Amino acid sequence: MQPDDREEIRDLLKRTAVALKEGDVPFALCGGYAAWMRGAPEPDHDADFLVPAAESERAAKVLAEAGLEVADPAEDWLTKVVQGNSFVDVLWRVCGRPAEADLIDRAEIMPVLSVHMPVLAATDIVVTKLMALDEHYCDFSRMLPVARALREQVEWARVGRDTADNDFAAVFLVLLGRLGIVDVPPGDPTGS
Repeated sequence: MQPDDREEIRDLLKRTAVALKEGDVPFALCGGYAAWMRGAPEPDHDADFLVPAAESERAAKVLAEAGLEVADPAEDWLTKVVQGNSFVDVLWRVCGRPAEADLIDRAEIMPVLSVHMPVLAATDIVVTKLMALDEHYCDFSRMLPVARALREQVEWARVGRDTADNDFAAVFLVLLGRLGIVDVPPGDPTGS
């Protein structure tokens, strides 16, 4: 990502958050930028917000009414907000499941680039990132810096329980234990 692109995505992130706040749409910053706010490296791609599935249509309307360019992608689980070469994904499904309000309710209000907004809890960031791993996308090199940076903020036993059905997540947790990043016993993804 070039410096101009980074500023563009940061600007779009802020504008999207302000529009959702002013439109009274429940939301939380999620994905790489949420992890960045909690100490992980800054991502080199888009930003992501999560809204409850029941608020998806209203969120898109609020963003358009705020003057943002809203694109309707082929995927049926997100809306894209576009500015130049940058975009923000507004998701209402995570790993095939509708986003529930309790996930957003657990978010913590934090200053993000001078805008106060809800940021997904560290445990929820890790769970959602791990649940996205599958045979088509299994890039542990992107996950390792996040896990290392957030390790003291995460409830690892809950991560193990919430991702137990995902073999790729289970293997990643074993890797974290073997590397000494977290105390997850090898072969026991629940950490209990």
